[in-house]
Amino acid sequence: MANYKPDLSCQSKFIPIDFAQQIIPGTFEYALSHIVDKHLDLTAFDDWYNNDNGGAAAYPPSVMLKIILFGYSRGLVSSRRIAQACETNITFMSLSGDEQPHYTSIASFVAKMKDKIEPLFTQVLMICDREGLIGRNMFAIDGCKIKSNASKEWSGTFEELERKQTKSKQQCHPFF
Repeated sequence: MANYKPDLSCQSKFIPIDFAQQIIPGTFEYALSHIVDKHLDLTAFDDWYNNDNGGAAAYPPSVMLKIILFGYSRGLVSSRRIAQACETNITFMSLSGDEQPHYTSIASFVAKMKDKIEPLFTQVLMICDREGLIGRNMFAIDGCKIKSNASKEWSGTFEELERKQTKSKQQCHPFF
């Protein structure tokens, strides 16, 4: 009978993680973290969180902005999914410093701070553009779906398009 090593895929393993080493230079998350920490003025949030005399401590606006903007960049627009990612995804854990805000905190932050977040988002885009991090071909801010009359039969390589164009011309002008 064959002697195989045991399958331990169902067994848990504790691994020490240095969150600072998870955000690798040259990645989007590194650029986002650097921009939020070093280039954005977040003092506008301090007036809103006037809780120094009482009340619970709030999540830092830098943490909330990092996880929200990173979540949006990865297609996570639901506060529940962003909150879940903060519990399970190492990149989100690293960006948040292992803070795990509840989805209601994330949704509330976005709803209440919409007017303060929008200019910061524009600022992040401008910094990324200045640093050459945004391509010049196309950039979309939202995931808005727009109807199009593009035909799948005309999609393909340039050679295929040339052949279709030649064939179309021959059908329209059979004498050429």
